Amino acid sequence: MDLVSLLDFEKSGGLVTAIAQDADSGEILMVAHMNEDSFRRTLELGEVVYWSRSRQKLWHKGEESGNVQKVKSMHIDCDGDAVVIGVEQVGDAACHTGRRSCFFRKLEEGEAIDVGVQVFDPAEVYGR
Repeated sequence: MDLVSLLDFEKSGGLVTAIAQDADSGEILMVAHMNEDSFRRTLELGEVVYWSRSRQKLWHKGEESGNVQKVKSMHIDCDGDAVVIGVEQVGDAACHTGRRSCFFRKLEEGEAIDVGVQVFDPAEVYGR
């Protein structure tokens, strides 16, 4: 079976939602998108490759920072428009801000509180 056929890339303009989840803890690390090419590359490499909407190109997670995501499991939803990828997060940071997870803003009593674990300084890694 061609695993790509399980996803409906046409339904959402060529992209499906991809949720990266720590394979051991279950923590949601990030949400991004995949096109057919990035999904195929992920299957081939065993490391997650996304489609960068802002750069309009394939994005091998960790290509600049070294914080790659090794695929441990994949689950496709019933509609074929989303995939949850259980990953081993190498380097402990999934977020470009240098935090463990992209979901570091906790809404509490009408305020957003930064509860993120800072793993690296993005200015040092990306030079920005």
